[in-house]
Amino acid sequence: MHLARVIGTVVSTRKDAALSGLKLLVVQPLAPDGQDAGRPLVAIDAVGAGTGERVFYVRGREASFPFLPVEPPTDAGIVGIVDHWTVE
Repeated sequence: MHLARVIGTVVSTRKDAALSGLKLLVVQPLAPDGQDAGRPLVAIDAVGAGTGERVFYVRGREASFPFLPVEPPTDAGIVGIVDHWTVE
């Protein structure tokens, strides 16, 4: 799992039928210290996250698991909203 901050939404009038009704969000990956790490990416939201929230997401085949039995074509899926984290 990876940490990220939701920085925007994606609106698409035409997309794969398996993505119908699913919310697409733009997320900025974060380093453990909370700083931006890498380039933003688009992820499917499985938990109702909103802009500005910190989330954790998965990549690869596991990104579609929250939507089974439908398997939307995705590389990244938001699977949790982070309340806080601590790094020692």
